[in-house]
Amino acid sequence: MREIVIDTETTGLEPQEGHRLVEVGAVELVERVPTGRTLHLYVNPGRPVPPEAQKVHGLTDAFLADKPPFAAVAPELLAFIGHSPLVAHNALFDWKFLSFELAEAGHPPIPFERMVDTVEIARRVVPGVRHSLDALCQRFGIDLSRRVRHGALLDAELLARVYIELTGGRQMGMDLSPTARAPSPVARPVVPARTFTVPPDEAAAHAAFVARMRNPLWARLAATG
Repeated sequence: MREIVIDTETTGLEPQEGHRLVEVGAVELVERVPTGRTLHLYVNPGRPVPPEAQKVHGLTDAFLADKPPFAAVAPELLAFIGHSPLVAHNALFDWKFLSFELAEAGHPPIPFERMVDTVEIARRVVPGVRHSLDALCQRFGIDLSRRVRHGALLDAELLARVYIELTGGRQMGMDLSPTARAPSPVARPVVPARTFTVPPDEAAAHAAFVARMRNPLWARLAATG
C-alpha cells in the first residue's frame, strides 16, 4: 500500500482569515517503508508572513518573494500524492489549508476521509502522554538534532518514522501463511535498531508508583531465586 506522509507550514492558523501555505513537504511510503521519494515545495503566499509565524518556521518575506504561487505548484503536488492516503500530524490543520489552496487554484479539494491523523493514532497507542511530534520522537528514540525550527520536509520525514513506530515498527504483521500477500517490491533501506528513551517525568512517576507498592511479586521472586 502506498501512503504519503505530509506536512505544511503556513502564515497562520486559519485560511478563512487570509492565511496561506508557504511550504509543503511529503514523503512516500510503500508498505510502511520509505521509498526515498520526497517532494519539497516553497510557496509565495501573496501576503506578508507575520513575525510569530516566522519564529516557527523561519521563512521570511524576502526568502519567499521569488517562490511560485500555489497555483503554479499544485499540479506537481497532485501528481506526487496521487490518490494515496495522506498521513499528517493533527491532520485537520494540514487538510484545511491544502483543500483551501487547491480550491482557490481551481482543483477539487481533498476528501477528509483520505487523511490519517497520527495524533489520533498516538492517543490510542500511547494514551496518557504528550502527543506532540517532538514528544513522540523522544519516546521512540528518533533524533531531533536537526529540528531547530519547523520545516515541512524535515517534519514529514520525522513523522514518517513516528508513524512506522505507531503502526508496528519494522514488523508489520505476523501472517506467515502461504497465501499471505507479498509486499510490493521496494528498495528497503536498512533501519537501525530502535532504542527507546523514557522521558524524565515518566521515569519519575514510575519510580514513585513502584515505591508505594508493598511486597511486590518480583521482589519475592528475586529473594527466592
